[in-house]
Amino acid sequence: MNVTLLGAGAWGSALAIALAARHSVLLWGRDAETMHRVALSRENTKYLPGLALPAGVAVSADFDAALAHAAAPDGLLIAASSVAGLRSLAARLQGRPVPHLVWLCKGFEQRSYLLPHQVVQQLLGRDVALGVLSGPSFAQEVARGLPCALTVASNTPALAERVVAAAHGDAMRVYSTDDMVGVEVGGAVKNILAIAAGISDGLGLGLNARAALITRGLAEITRLGIALGGRAETFMGLAGVGDLILTCTGDLSRNRRVGLALAQGKNLQGVVAELGHVAEGVYCAEAVAARARACGVDMPITNAVAGVLFAGDSPQRMVAQLLARDPREESA
Repeated sequence: MNVTLLGAGAWGSALAIALAARHSVLLWGRDAETMHRVALSRENTKYLPGLALPAGVAVSADFDAALAHAAAPDGLLIAASSVAGLRSLAARLQGRPVPHLVWLCKGFEQRSYLLPHQVVQQLLGRDVALGVLSGPSFAQEVARGLPCALTVASNTPALAERVVAAAHGDAMRVYSTDDMVGVEVGGAVKNILAIAAGISDGLGLGLNARAALITRGLAEITRLGIALGGRAETFMGLAGVGDLILTCTGDLSRNRRVGLALAQGKNLQGVVAELGHVAEGVYCAEAVAARARACGVDMPITNAVAGVLFAGDSPQRMVAQLLARDPREESA
């Protein structure tokens, strides 16, 4: 199968490495000089240092060539950009014969408050087969060939089957669903909750507190997801509780590292700059809080994190606000 990955960040590079043994893979990046260095060194030193790109991975900054590579009848086109970059990437596809598009990003668009599939449909229309590949997975571990399980959600069964055929195998298991909203909401909100978990750990609040945050965070994900049209069972799966646990507890979690740094009193701008990678929870916290308010959905942890990120609240105040909430039935 011809697989094109549009985006040469950590995830695009990791998936290129993981798929190269079984498919013809082309990794595209927008900066020609950077891609030339990657092609020569066979390593993405900025995002995946120390992990070599197999010889079978073609590296290019030629957008037309990247699309042509995936144009075969069994080709697969995957957007490996951040949520912030998805709109501009989809805009470059307008007017071209694009029968399908799958993306890896997790979040809500910052200004429009839209989910990724809504952004893509605005630009490419509703006739294009769309899909999202998500689940508990760190790029570094995928690139190293360690086991993981993912979920592909698509509006077209044939595209879901194509993604499974491409990615399922070796150390990677891929399950499928048609609940795109549920998978996208789970992938987006867990990043915000991972910031909360990092703050909790950074303040030394203990394992009990972390477990409480994860559990009540899952309730928030589920409430919002159902309100937006997702299904409850999706949030009990890989793209829900699975991704939530990994991101809230794993040391490779960028969003958790943001929370840890904020708990140490560091400035958000400095934390993000030092990270060197996109922490999607920072960029979608306000969007998720706004969508929740519009739907009448109660999301106290999300609101508290947004307060720390953008309203000047201290991590200590965030914790105090959550602990001061009135008691209620657990299912409420």
